[in-house]
Amino acid sequence: MKLKLLGIMLSLFLFAQTAISAPFNANAKTKRIPAGTQFTLELMSDVTSTTAEGTGFSAILVTDQKEDKDVILPSGSLVRGTVRKIVPSKRLSRGAVVYLDFDHVVTPNGRQLPLSLSVIGRSDMTIDGGITTTKGYGDAVKENWNNTKSITKKATQWGVDTGNKFWNGYGKILTVPTGAIGGGIGGGAYFVGDSTADLIRKGKEVQIEKGSKLQVILVDPIDVPVI
Repeated sequence: MKLKLLGIMLSLFLFAQTAISAPFNANAKTKRIPAGTQFTLELMSDVTSTTAEGTGFSAILVTDQKEDKDVILPSGSLVRGTVRKIVPSKRLSRGAVVYLDFDHVVTPNGRQLPLSLSVIGRSDMTIDGGITTTKGYGDAVKENWNNTKSITKKATQWGVDTGNKFWNGYGKILTVPTGAIGGGIGGGAYFVGDSTADLIRKGKEVQIEKGSKLQVILVDPIDVPVI
């Protein structure tokens, strides 16, 4: 009797193990998300060039992924990835570069499906798909020039605002040229000084903060089990 009971328990144990380890039923209903599909992801953790290669990060799908009226992947689906490679910042204002790999997405029924995504639509991307800050000295000079124009504009606006406060606004005759000239001199000094410093200064680190949105495109199609 004991041997019979032991045999039944062993059979049940083996059946349970087989059920757990069985592959996903090929006849189960799936929906395919084709290659080229674009997603919007929201980062759930910071991604930075100051971390180590291989560091994991997570993001969530911002909108539902549908086929007809069926929701294949709902908004909030978790996507996990890793920082594949980091290129340190260099002299001549060459910013650091971060390369991301997206490993898998967690489906509504808890399955982890491997996926391949590429980041798109960012102005700070390198030719080979990395995310950077300044691509070199030329970018740094452009940024300095934009800051110089901003300094001059603010100084000129100061002249307008100040001149409006006396002589029924005719004070602008004196304050606007003064502000513009002062802004031009100050902005020019800033441009020359900062552009010279950028020749020996290292570029900035990459810092993509939690909550930032990433536009990505699906490289390979994925078949998602439908509940």
